[in-house]
Amino acid sequence: MADEVKLFAIALSPFVCRVKIALNMKGIKYQNLEENFFNRSTQLLKYNPLHKKVPVLVHNGNPISESLVIVEYIDDVWKQVPIFPQDPYQKACIPALHKVFGNNGGEEVVAEACENLQVLENEVGVKGKRFFGGDNMNIVDIVAGFIAYWLRLMEEATQIKIFTDDKFPKLTKWSDEFVNCQVVKEILPPRSLVLAYYKKRFRKA
Repeated sequence: MADEVKLFAIALSPFVCRVKIALNMKGIKYQNLEENFFNRSTQLLKYNPLHKKVPVLVHNGNPISESLVIVEYIDDVWKQVPIFPQDPYQKACIPALHKVFGNNGGEEVVAEACENLQVLENEVGVKGKRFFGGDNMNIVDIVAGFIAYWLRLMEEATQIKIFTDDKFPKLTKWSDEFVNCQVVKEILPPRSLVLAYYKKRFRKA
């Protein structure tokens, strides 16, 4: 019997897109169940009653929540095209980047975000490889995907610029590779919708 795979999702969410990228990399067919920001479905509440958030993956009736947990589960169950390297490492850049925009770009949080971006700048493009995973994407690319697409739109919405070409040339090149990769670009939400959301969220005209 074929696997039944459902994904409770909100298209604008970078965390949902992490999961969709992993599913695309594995070539897994799934049913996308789009949720409403303000009115979550009874099914979602059933499968994630504690946090009531997306993404939630339901595989043959079994729910898994939290984007990184879901990606790891996908990698364990479907072995083709490995996502996690044998010695996986994580870069804690995302919380710092979110703090930049949540605090109107204060000097301390901007400095912290730039430090974390510099760690990634030093890691990407080693020996001419396209991605953090080498010639193919891995979990670091998926997690850092927020930088390639959502961060730039957050910067445009807030007029707070930290991810510049001159400071982070290798990350800039990686970002272009990432968003133009077929398994990524076919699931990215429309630019106009993400920009409008961030302008509203950060109260920018």
